Amino acid sequence: MRWKTPFKDILPRTAKGRKKSATPRTSAPLTILSFFYLATTLLFVVAKPCFVWTQSASVREGVSTADLLQVMWHGLALDLATAGYASAPLWLLLGIAIWLPKTHVRYIYKVYALLVALVFGCVVVAAACLYGFWGTKLDSTAWSYLDSPTGALQSVTGWYLCGVILAVSVTVFLAARLLLWAVNRRLKPVRHRLALSGVWLLVGGLIFLGIRGGVGKSTANVGMVYFSDRLFLNHAAVNPAFSLLSSLKKAKAAEQRMDFFPADTCAALFAALDYNTRSENTERLLHTTRPNVLIVLMEGCGGQFVHAVDPKSDPNVTPNLNRLAHEGIVFTECYANSYRTDRGTVCTFSGYPSFPNLSVMKLAAKASKLPSIAGTLREAGYDTEFLYGGDINFTNTNGYLLSTGYRRTTGDTGFPPEARHTHDWGVTDAIAFDSLFQRIIRRPQQEPWHIGFLTLASHEPWKVPYSRLPHDEKANAFAYLDDCIGRFVEKLKKTEAWKNLLVIFLPDHGINYPEGIPDSDERRSHIPMIWVGGAVSAPRVVSKICNQTDLPATLLGQMDLPHDAFRFSRDVMSATYRNPCAVHTWNEGIYFKDSTGISVVNLLTKPASIIREAPAPSPRRCDAAKAFLQTCYDDLRGL
Repeated sequence: MRWKTPFKDILPRTAKGRKKSATPRTSAPLTILSFFYLATTLLFVVAKPCFVWTQSASVREGVSTADLLQVMWHGLALDLATAGYASAPLWLLLGIAIWLPKTHVRYIYKVYALLVALVFGCVVVAAACLYGFWGTKLDSTAWSYLDSPTGALQSVTGWYLCGVILAVSVTVFLAARLLLWAVNRRLKPVRHRLALSGVWLLVGGLIFLGIRGGVGKSTANVGMVYFSDRLFLNHAAVNPAFSLLSSLKKAKAAEQRMDFFPADTCAALFAALDYNTRSENTERLLHTTRPNVLIVLMEGCGGQFVHAVDPKSDPNVTPNLNRLAHEGIVFTECYANSYRTDRGTVCTFSGYPSFPNLSVMKLAAKASKLPSIAGTLREAGYDTEFLYGGDINFTNTNGYLLSTGYRRTTGDTGFPPEARHTHDWGVTDAIAFDSLFQRIIRRPQQEPWHIGFLTLASHEPWKVPYSRLPHDEKANAFAYLDDCIGRFVEKLKKTEAWKNLLVIFLPDHGINYPEGIPDSDERRSHIPMIWVGGAVSAPRVVSKICNQTDLPATLLGQMDLPHDAFRFSRDVMSATYRNPCAVHTWNEGIYFKDSTGISVVNLLTKPASIIREAPAPSPRRCDAAKAFLQTCYDDLRGL
């Protein structure tokens, strides 16, 4: 029976005007495309348990059927995105065929399907094989071995290589059989071309939506499928083809160099900065070495809004933070390393520096290798959790958090539906702080815990349910954040949790405020860092120059926990902290400050030029800034 649709009779007739008797029922363009998309998705879904089963017993130990189902379910988003990439050329080809009915595309279909099957087979087998050697999902690193394949093959036996070839062959064969079943028909002129074209454009939009990863603020990224505190399960959920494509786009940025000096000269200049992670004769800020730790990352809250660290600022904007600064410990000369949330988050929790033109968080394979406060505390027996009222998949945030030590992460989808759009970026701060409070008081306080919390309301478009400073929307947004903080802390003080609690407030970055200040202005990077809670021994002002990257070593030093893995983090309260300095990068340059003054270097000019120096020029400061950045790039390439 023929289909009574605009797509019927899509096979051309023979020269004698009759259909080929050997040809089975016809398939419409939409049917072909739909089947191809679903078949490609199915291939990637089925590949996931195969990936798990091919790993060594020690790697897959403890993986249950429920775990496999979660791997397939959570990984589906990237499978759909990758199937969208694969379907896009076919969508274009079939779309052309609608208007050029005499264009026979049957053999092009077959060639394309075979090509997709070949790529699929090579990618999934390579991902399964290389994971045993690397412990990471397939990425652009694999291409580096194509330059010297002989060296790579020396690490495997001939039998192993034969097994790989056989696995690729079988996988390609099975994938091709499935895909060719979807695209083994020829097109015949169809009626209602205009209507079909409209439908076709709609289908193209749906494919694009799948490629993008949905309608949320975040686009498809490796971290969006992370769901477990066991890294292997997260890796199993990642689509290997997507991981490879994603890393290829970022590989060029990750391999950039900033070679200002010969290696030995750079090493000497960096050594002169005395960057170290030693904690010796540390001045004690806490009366316990095992406090429960809450780190509140305040979106964009620079020093311009906190009078306690900037006496020139308006004290009426954040009265609660000013009060807490006097009640606890305030670091008045702390500087943000970067100007974006994704970068500042890594700087804060991993003590890793920022870069002018790339985000380490987006480099999933490298970000997963970073040390972190959560990872160290987890090894010390702490339960770890992260809360954010926005899209936690944005810029691979979820992947970074889960791979560096957080057991659980909660984003906007973890809140009631009616709360998820109370701000342009998600859940407004008042609701998020209330959720945070409930999580804290429900915890058994005899078990150590750490929570990371990122606010969001003090961000463009600056719309908040608060109007204490109606004539300045930016200042009013930070006044709202401050009000939420004040209410939250006052409630906490009345609970048992306060007695052994350390709450650390600092921002992810600053903002350009007042309007018109350049990125090179010191006010852009100057930030508050305030420690409060029952664990704080006494109020104190710490006026040493430091960076937000120094938080991990300083905190862990107070807790007598190791922090030597944090190469770029310094214990500010240690006797070894003898050369206080701070750096800040943005897309055009680097800012360096020490006790002698500041130097700002423009990195876009060749060679790098000076933007500003105060109070006087200092070649030493400029060289220190460039040597620091060169060392950071060298370290990143080595991750």
